[in-house]
Amino acid sequence: MLKLLLATRNAHKTRELHEILGDQFEIVDLSAYPEIPETVESGMTFEENAAIKALAVSKICHGLVVADDSGLEVDALDGAPGIFSARYAGENATDSQNVMKLLRELALRNVENEQRTARFRCVIALARDAELLQSFEGSVEGSIVSEERGHGGFGYDPVFVPAGLRQTFAEVLPAEKNRLSHRARAVAQLAAFLKTERR
Repeated sequence: MLKLLLATRNAHKTRELHEILGDQFEIVDLSAYPEIPETVESGMTFEENAAIKALAVSKICHGLVVADDSGLEVDALDGAPGIFSARYAGENATDSQNVMKLLRELALRNVENEQRTARFRCVIALARDAELLQSFEGSVEGSIVSEERGHGGFGYDPVFVPAGLRQTFAEVLPAEKNRLSHRARAVAQLAAFLKTERR
C-alpha cells in the first residue's frame, strides 16, 4: 500500500482525502509529526502555496508528500477571499467568523443573489525528497447564499451551493460532496497519476 504524508494538521482535510481515496493508500498527516514546524504560506497563488508546503515537508520527511491549498473565490468581491480564505476574518479566525465576514462584505456591496457567483478551487502539490513531482487542480462553480444552511462540511460549505444543486455543501451527504467537490476533482487526478507511477 502506498503511503502518503499530508502536509496538514487540518483533520477535516485529512478525513476528506481519506474518504475520497479510499483504502488504496495509507494516509498520515502532520499530527503524527509534532516536531515539524508550520510552513509560512508566502505564495500569491494556490499553486505556489501548495508547492511551498509540499516541498518544505518533503525536505524533512522521506516518501511522498501531498499538500493542498484551497479556497473560495467570489466574483463580486474581485476573487476574495481567495488564498486568504482560512484567515479572511483574521489570523486565528474561526470558520464561522470567516463566513460572517463574507456575508457582511456581500451585504455591504448590495450584491443580489443572482450576482453571487463563486467557485471553490483546490491545488494539490505532490513532492518527494525536496522535488516537486506534479500539481493537480480542481474547481467547482456555484453561488453564495445569504445565510448559513446545514451542519456538515467545514469552512464556507454552509453558504456555498454548487451549480446544479439547491443544497449547500453543508447540507449534502459527505459522499455527495466528495463526488462533486473541488478537492475531489484534484484528488482524482492525483490518484490517477500515482497509479500510473506505480506501474
